[in-house]
Amino acid sequence: MDDDGVDLGSLPTIAKDDATIKRRLEKAKRKPTEDKGVIYIGRLPHGFFEDQLRGYFSQFGDVTRLRLSRNKKTGRSKHYAFLEFDSSSVAQIVADTMNNYLLMGHILQCKVIPKEEVRPELWIGANRKWRVVPRARVARVEHNKPRTEEEIQKAEYRLIKRQNERKRKLAEAGIMYNFDAVAKKKAKSTQA
Repeated sequence: MDDDGVDLGSLPTIAKDDATIKRRLEKAKRKPTEDKGVIYIGRLPHGFFEDQLRGYFSQFGDVTRLRLSRNKKTGRSKHYAFLEFDSSSVAQIVADTMNNYLLMGHILQCKVIPKEEVRPELWIGANRKWRVVPRARVARVEHNKPRTEEEIQKAEYRLIKRQNERKRKLAEAGIMYNFDAVAKKKAKSTQA
């Protein structure tokens, strides 16, 4: 990825702007709850990646887990994310505050995900910075791995089958060509 995201210093903060939200957050932090709150954030602007999300939403409270959805091949953002806060009440305040919030020309969609709908698969790959998967290297290693005896026998069988099919088609066309020398060489070299 060539861009590093947006500068958080240029974005307005919420808690400092609105006194009522600040009071609600302080009240929620004083009464800690044992259950964690998870929110969905949709319509994220380009350049708002993991570091920017954590930095921006940590103004509300502690973000315990964060997962930005990305394309597996290109690594580009799918423009939605899931955040888990220490407290469900803080998550509710964040969802209420940030829903329909205009951020860098995008109107965010935020909603709290009920506790029973949060599955463990949701957090696969959470709290990790995106790394590009070296697909060429993976394919090269897969291609160059040593073959088993069974795989070698299957390959030989396919080769001989194709060769016999070609021989049959050439004979039907009236062309006389000797394939046996090639097949015998291949068979002898693999048996040695």
